[in-house]
Amino acid sequence: MKVVGIIPARLESTRLPRKLLLSDTGHPLIWHTWERAQQARSLKDVIVATDSEEIAGVVRGFGGRCELTGDHPSGTDRIAEVVRRLEIAPDIIVNIQGDEPEIDPASIDAVVETLVNTETARMATLATPIRELADVQNPSCTKVARARDGRALYFSRAPIPCVRDQDPSAVLRLESPWLLHVGIYAYQREFLLKLTTLPPSRLERFEKLEQLRALEAGATIQVRIVDRHSVGIDTPDDYARFVERALSSAGSAVRNAG
Repeated sequence: MKVVGIIPARLESTRLPRKLLLSDTGHPLIWHTWERAQQARSLKDVIVATDSEEIAGVVRGFGGRCELTGDHPSGTDRIAEVVRRLEIAPDIIVNIQGDEPEIDPASIDAVVETLVNTETARMATLATPIRELADVQNPSCTKVARARDGRALYFSRAPIPCVRDQDPSAVLRLESPWLLHVGIYAYQREFLLKLTTLPPSRLERFEKLEQLRALEAGATIQVRIVDRHSVGIDTPDDYARFVERALSSAGSAVRNAG
């Protein structure tokens, strides 16, 4: 079985312009994500998919494989263009967000394993328990509700489930019923290609969450719970904190080696 990781990489971003090329750590941000993906045991290849000649040049400069694409409304569509033209068709494709430079390679392996081991699933993704009430209430934090067997029931920016007759803070202190969706996906190849031919669905348009298109089309998305998740880089503050962590980690490695 061939599994390929594809990192969609768009140059422009609203809150942090050209973020994938920022290199205050000594390496561009996209390198950190690519380097983590390279460590995943399940991936036979890692490809950066971009519409930017500049990003393509940087990726090829550090030895990565890159495919240029046309303009697309989503990273999933960008990935599908690359998959359609690969000479050797992969069985499973993993969508790895380019702005998650601290992604755990074990999480990549976990989402692949989940899809492989769930016969009815066409997609798999990850989630982690929410521990802070602010995250429950934050519409930027996507929540997922799942069935006992791990099937996704719904994704929403709203707090789901709604705790009607209890204090949410008290509920959090016991056992969190809220799951934060971790934005990594594994797709069966044929399903990915079919999904990207469908128009945006009604619920997808309301929530601005493209995974709802798959649910509305009747597909099973299997959700695996993980203990930790990486932090995406969306703002200058996010990037500054990442740089601090990366430089601190590099300094510790040098000291330990000495």
